[in-house]
Amino acid sequence: MAKSVFDGAFDQLDRAILEELQVNGRISVADLARKIFLSPPAVYQRIKRLERAGMIRQYVALLDYEMAGYDLVAFIRLSLQQHSREQVERVRAALEPLPAVLECYHTAGTHDLLLKVVSSDHKALERFISEHLMTLPGIEKIETSVVLNEIKVTTAVALK
Repeated sequence: MAKSVFDGAFDQLDRAILEELQVNGRISVADLARKIFLSPPAVYQRIKRLERAGMIRQYVALLDYEMAGYDLVAFIRLSLQQHSREQVERVRAALEPLPAVLECYHTAGTHDLLLKVVSSDHKALERFISEHLMTLPGIEKIETSVVLNEIKVTTAVALK
């Protein structure tokens, strides 16, 4: 069973901090303290504790793909010929340095890997598939779904 934010040393104030930081990671400690009715030093200490505990993994700026020059988002499903830890590791090592691959998941079911990829256009996507994915040894099948429209996108996780 997955561990909840409340299974350990986290309380309602920690939850309030986490919920606010997911919405606005750049909020100042002073503003956050005012929102949750706690002193700034106490909020700062709680944030540091949440970071040390690994609850807060990192802070990032989420960019607009199109403004960054990527007009196309695609999900690519890969099936491996051989289902072994070594084969998954070889593919992971080949995909990790590729900037077009935003996310890669090892999955159960019909396919073995699911990639989220950005591309400037359909020709660049075709080049990516032919030059990077089709050249990977051990790939049995490649299926691509091009995103037509984003319906829901969030990075916020509901806290249990």
